[in-house]
Amino acid sequence: MLTDPVADMLTRVRNANQALHDQVLMPASNLKVEIAKLLEAEGYISGWEESGEGKERTLLVRLKYDRSRRQVISGLRRISKPGRRVYVDRDTIPKVLGGMGVAVISTSQGLLTGQEARRRGIGGEVLCEVW
Repeated sequence: MLTDPVADMLTRVRNANQALHDQVLMPASNLKVEIAKLLEAEGYISGWEESGEGKERTLLVRLKYDRSRRQVISGLRRISKPGRRVYVDRDTIPKVLGGMGVAVISTSQGLLTGQEARRRGIGGEVLCEVW
């Protein structure tokens, strides 16, 4: 059975976040590592770590909470799916919660946040939204 790797990652992070786990382990892929880098740069996770080689690669994502143990990630939503790809040009890049969240966009220049893609003037496939 083929699964969507991005949806798998988002579901694992969402579930671990709801259960207040400190970290979540998943099979690694280059796309998942790039998403983890972007989430860390935007301050949604405290870090990530990749281990293993080849098919045995794993990705460990460390989740982030505030002082009162409330989740930093309020929500994650997959936008573009294998059955329905969602592409945007530079003028129609979505703003998540009026700029309070982040849209992850796969562009010709790699994975970028919606804000960065808008700044560079390029569009692409909207993978997910995080807030």
